[in-house]
Amino acid sequence: MAGTARREGATDETGRYAVLYPALAEAAHRVGATAIGLIDVGRPAALNLCVDRVGITYSDGVFLGDPDSPVQESCSIVHGGSVPDRAMPPVVARVAVTRHRPDVEDALLAEDAPVRFCGDVVELLPEAIAAVPEGALPVVTTTWALSRLAIARRPSFVDRLREAAGKRTVAWVSAEGVGVAPSVPTLGDRPASGHSIVGIALYEGAEQRVDAVARCWSRGRILDWFH
Repeated sequence: MAGTARREGATDETGRYAVLYPALAEAAHRVGATAIGLIDVGRPAALNLCVDRVGITYSDGVFLGDPDSPVQESCSIVHGGSVPDRAMPPVVARVAVTRHRPDVEDALLAEDAPVRFCGDVVELLPEAIAAVPEGALPVVTTTWALSRLAIARRPSFVDRLREAAGKRTVAWVSAEGVGVAPSVPTLGDRPASGHSIVGIALYEGAEQRVDAVARCWSRGRILDWFH
């Protein structure tokens, strides 16, 4: 891929970066992290691991990410909010947790292939978190992935995050349908209401803080950031 080329995101990826980038930067900021390890769960292509390698232009004039990236996306901000104009810390580890290994790596991951764990995505979480070097904040990301888990298994996903937090601080950034992500506030919204909620969860020892920070539509192409 030529360095000056521009490409449109595939249907499955369009918009996700616009949601993830400010949420990841905010999660790191809240705990003072100076480096992060990305752990993408549930998507074979693990495109979320490229979030720091794209450029995003928001309709309110904020630009985040890499202006020279071959992948440039745009996002419409609604209801008067604005995403935090804050850069994401350096990514020092990229880890994918999926049921199956993809046939090929995405171009943005080809030169720096992620560590991959394939199998039960809930049971593999502790190993994936442990693969992030000490000194970096492990940030688990799920984007419209938990709906693929049986409802009865979703609380176990959070349990694994809490268990890992007994040894180190762990963050979880999610963009899921209303009520799909356990513990993320639903804000009184109804399930299957046509939008998703962006959540930031921080687990530090026995302490946890879980906030809904935005609503989004069209898989992240339209964003209502609350803070």
